[in-house]
Amino acid sequence: MRKPHLIEKDGVFLADNCTVVGDVTLSSHVSVWYGAVIRGDVAPIAVGANSNVQDLAVIHPQLDEDIQIGENVTIGHAAVVHGRKIGDSCLIGMKAVLLPGSEIGEGSIVGAGALVTQGKIIPPRSVVMGSPGKVVRQVTDEEYQERLDHASYYIDYARRHLED
Repeated sequence: MRKPHLIEKDGVFLADNCTVVGDVTLSSHVSVWYGAVIRGDVAPIAVGANSNVQDLAVIHPQLDEDIQIGENVTIGHAAVVHGRKIGDSCLIGMKAVLLPGSEIGEGSIVGAGALVTQGKIIPPRSVVMGSPGKVVRQVTDEEYQERLDHASYYIDYARRHLED
């Protein structure tokens, strides 16, 4: 079994069995957890600082449609991201699916299991639930702060994980 490692240059954490291939840019303090796949083989993918890609998540663009993921973003376990853009400080819940061309506005929460359909534009600070995903309310100030706290937690969690 390979050990997880930290890329010292930027504090990037890569779990031992994650896969990151192709044209992928990971900014500082990004963590990519067990079984996650980031495939930049058909178009570029950029993941912003302090973001985390949790276990079994898949990020893969459509042909010639790059993916931009903002800062302080959490992509939950087994989420599938084909969407074009995720703004800063978003939470993409466990098993959520973002189809090609979709865009998630800054500070939004996409609930567990939600399906954001092709080309759908989600406004900033929206809570999206269901299949197909619908905006059900706005993100509160407390929830927005939780997104920032969660991003910080994952930076510390990656460091502690390496020490164990």
